[in-house]
Amino acid sequence: MAKKDTPEQAEFRAHARKWLEENRPAPPKTRLPELAIEVALEEHRDYLCEWQKKCYEAGLVACDYPTEYGGGGHSGFQRIANQEMGRADVPFLINVIGLGMAAPTILHHGSDEQKKKYLPPLFSADEIWCQGFSEPGAGSDLASAQTSAVRDGDNWVINGHKVWTSLATFAKWMILLARSSNDHKYNGLTYFVAPIAATEGVTVRPLIKITGGTGFNEVLFEDVVVSDDMRLDDIGKGWTVAMTTLTHERGAAEGAGGGGMGIEERIDGLIELAKKTPRGSGTAWDDAVIRDRIVQIAIRAAGLRHTARRGRVDGLIEHPMRLPLQGKVVMTELMQDAAQIGLDLTGAAGSLYLKDPNAPDGGDWSHAYLNSYGMTIAAGTSEIQRNILGERVLGMAKSK
Repeated sequence: MAKKDTPEQAEFRAHARKWLEENRPAPPKTRLPELAIEVALEEHRDYLCEWQKKCYEAGLVACDYPTEYGGGGHSGFQRIANQEMGRADVPFLINVIGLGMAAPTILHHGSDEQKKKYLPPLFSADEIWCQGFSEPGAGSDLASAQTSAVRDGDNWVINGHKVWTSLATFAKWMILLARSSNDHKYNGLTYFVAPIAATEGVTVRPLIKITGGTGFNEVLFEDVVVSDDMRLDDIGKGWTVAMTTLTHERGAAEGAGGGGMGIEERIDGLIELAKKTPRGSGTAWDDAVIRDRIVQIAIRAAGLRHTARRGRVDGLIEHPMRLPLQGKVVMTELMQDAAQIGLDLTGAAGSLYLKDPNAPDGGDWSHAYLNSYGMTIAAGTSEIQRNILGERVLGMAKSK
């Protein structure tokens, strides 16, 4: 991809690479979680917020946003920053909900005042964001959301229950989808920026996942007052605004920054694990079947890389939703399949978990495998995504 850089992009890539080499942070005292949405400890929050702020000040975050809203004012620079952060294997950026979902939604649907107010502290991680979409009775069927927003003069009164809310423990703001009318399923929804931290009527309760960790939460609203100037777009346009959010959540944009464990690092880890895992008189890497399984993962990953390149060429996009929906399904299932191979390689030792001194690679493979199921559910289950692809992209009849 570097060969395709313009002179300006090549200069920025060199800057990003040099800065990351010179400013790599020391590891925290305790092991970071695998993903930003799992952050639950204050020490990790503080560590990662400081790191994101440094990256932002170095020009590696919000590169492509307008300068008047705190961005770098460039085009195509964020992709390069993400690539270099991934290559450098530095810590991930904590404000993933804000960068990946809230920021592009505010940019597309917010007023000028809202953009100036919310975006700069979001980019710097001075303010953490969470997402209030799913409810106990409205997960993949998002349009059935029942959290209510009742108009009261210049304010709205919010009541309801949101669930699977990543980073809510630390969030100052939530992008919130609420029902402002019961007369229409879709046009009865309105989109807000809701205050979370230290807000009367808001209760955040952590949820424990199969991994034993948290990061997910449930958030309860009881007569929470939100001013009308915190509404995004028009009353009843919440579904339209939410589709902007989901398009970015499902991988349509490259504005969220990088870092953290990606598929390339997983493939490298599988090769290293196979080479050090005893098998017969040699190692697992000597087994042609094992090598083939890993190569198949690498081939699928290469396909995803080239598909992402295609997605940046307008003339090669025949449907605006196909690639983001397809990419979300393929990437999450690819990461799951890679973790499955790692778990198979560890054998019985794969039953050993994090913090066990005898666990291969510190229990990372068993943790990654358990964690992978959350990713195939988040942002719309793989089943729902396939239905959307079939019905909206391919034009197939709805399944009964």
